[in-house]
Amino acid sequence: MAVTYSEALDFIHSRRHGGPDLAHMRTVLDRLGAPDRRVPFVHVAGTNGKGSVCAFIASVLEKSGCKTGLFTSPFVRRFNERIRVDGMDIPDEELAAVTAEVRAALGEFEERTAEFELVTLIGLTYFARKNCDVAVLEVGMGGVHDATNVIEKSEVSVFTSIGLDHTQYLGNTVEEIAAVKAGILKPHGVCAAFADPGGVLSARCRELGVPFTKTDLASLRVLTRAPEGITFDFDGLRGLKIRLSGAYQPANAALAITALRLLRDRGWSVPDAAVRAGLEAVYWPGRFEPLRRDPWFILDGGHNPPAVEATVRSLTELWPGRKFTFVLGVMADKDVAGILERLMPAAERFYCVAPPAPRALPAEKLAEMIAERGGQAAPMPSVTAAVQKALGEAAPEGIVCALGSLYILEEARGASASLAF
Repeated sequence: MAVTYSEALDFIHSRRHGGPDLAHMRTVLDRLGAPDRRVPFVHVAGTNGKGSVCAFIASVLEKSGCKTGLFTSPFVRRFNERIRVDGMDIPDEELAAVTAEVRAALGEFEERTAEFELVTLIGLTYFARKNCDVAVLEVGMGGVHDATNVIEKSEVSVFTSIGLDHTQYLGNTVEEIAAVKAGILKPHGVCAAFADPGGVLSARCRELGVPFTKTDLASLRVLTRAPEGITFDFDGLRGLKIRLSGAYQPANAALAITALRLLRDRGWSVPDAAVRAGLEAVYWPGRFEPLRRDPWFILDGGHNPPAVEATVRSLTELWPGRKFTFVLGVMADKDVAGILERLMPAAERFYCVAPPAPRALPAEKLAEMIAERGGQAAPMPSVTAAVQKALGEAAPEGIVCALGSLYILEEARGASASLAF
């Protein structure tokens, strides 16, 4: 039965939240003709940087001539951006059609299918329907039990930085979390990693007979850094350029290059010229994204202590010796104390908001926690009000950064665009 785009979104968002059932996902995929067995995959897990690394890898593969799928989460601007082919979001009508097809295949599993399971099934089906040469999959959370781990093979398993996040589900130490994420490793593939906490990843690779490669960060040298982008050298490639200006992005790009070279070793055509062009082409909204200057306004999706620490490092490297105004909204189940510990030394003041999500920490509670730590904080009724207040009070040379949750970024973008200075 044909459905509209809005009906498809309503159905997707009506599904429960929670962990997947990989066995029933396998059954549904088989009913759909096993689309996941018709596309090679690059599978990316980690705590922070997954989206950027996926975007770098997908862009280079596109520039190499591959028809490339990209599956990421969550979305920042529009749901469709979670499923892309060659840089184009899935069109509304195709999302509706594939959703209807997948729903028909769910059968008796419909009521207990989680939203992320459903979106994963839609993405895998769409990539096969579009005859993708390869698809880059971002793990939602963890690894071994993540819905994306329904795939049975991958060309490369990639691990970005691993830190303490979702500890109630994944474990209380970095090593425990790494062990869960290592669950995406597949026999007959290869592995590229940013680091190897406690030797967990390399040990699992040895068990599976999978070659393990750690990114050679010693060969990474940043040449120039500005709010508009970064140039750097890495492992014999000179003067590489990226438009993503977070201090952590050259390392993310280096990990992507490491994974791409492993693909090349496996017979894929990935010319250095495509690496150069693909990296420079990437635009990834909400990842230390400058929206305006005089005063500067930066959007960043940092939502856990390691990511927020990287945001502060990016700010202080670009503007040494300065203090910053933060528009901050966080989820109540995050390590709020850890986030504030990283932000307080760099903060001049905070404007606190509640992200538009059920798990949001109330703005008043967040402001109270900041005040208890000696900071200046004001709760605001909306993201728009907070951004307008922060930018309106910032001197022309001031710097404002909105962060803490991806859910606040699009409203913050609109609020910034509505102001004229």
